[in-house]
Amino acid sequence: KPNILSQLKMELKKIILRIPIISHWKRLQQKRRFKGSVQYWEKRYQEKGNSGSGSYERLADFKAEILNEFVRQNQIRTVLEFGCGDGNQLTLAEYPRYTGLDVSPTAIIMCVERFRADASKSFFIYDSLAFHDAAGIFRAELVLSLDVLFHLVELEIFESYLKHLFQSAQKYVIIYASDFDQDGQTIYRHEKRRSFTTYVASQFPDWKLKEVIKNKFPVEKFGNQGSLSDFFIYEKL
Repeated sequence: KPNILSQLKMELKKIILRIPIISHWKRLQQKRRFKGSVQYWEKRYQEKGNSGSGSYERLADFKAEILNEFVRQNQIRTVLEFGCGDGNQLTLAEYPRYTGLDVSPTAIIMCVERFRADASKSFFIYDSLAFHDAAGIFRAELVLSLDVLFHLVELEIFESYLKHLFQSAQKYVIIYASDFDQDGQTIYRHEKRRSFTTYVASQFPDWKLKEVIKNKFPVEKFGNQGSLSDFFIYEKL
């Protein structure tokens, strides 16, 4: 019975938050409390939040379908991900060897506990402003960034993150994100949409955009159940 009551409360909360005025008020409260992308995600995981809808259900299945096939076709042996989150997306992955990095210590602890029995997976805390890997400790044939870029609202963090992403990749980088410049300030302070392909082309000339795979569930067709993100596959020249 306690579990049933808890579920009912959660469902009621979801319904209430769909009411426009209440939903708008909730977002404004989140906006006022926002103290930066790193703090936002650590607080979110501390409060039992998750990595978001993009890492669950059909969007997670879609991502796993594309990534697992790419790993198989290209005989990828090592995968490194910048922004592993709570690890739910990783439960669908088929990678020979995987290293996950995240800004949230709580998320890393969640992943360590979740995959403790899996010897093929390792996890580390990541700070884009305190990350220097001249020795090449963090290297992989394929480096991933899944639904992360538009959460890096601070320009310095955005640029450092992309630098580390491409420096760590030996063969391929796959970015799953939106690629357009946002007009004005969104009500969500933890989101900032940028045309990252333009930045990558100018800053990382040794990499070429090999392929773009459009989302199977675009927002235009699926609304809140869809995603603005597409797959951008880069290959080292």
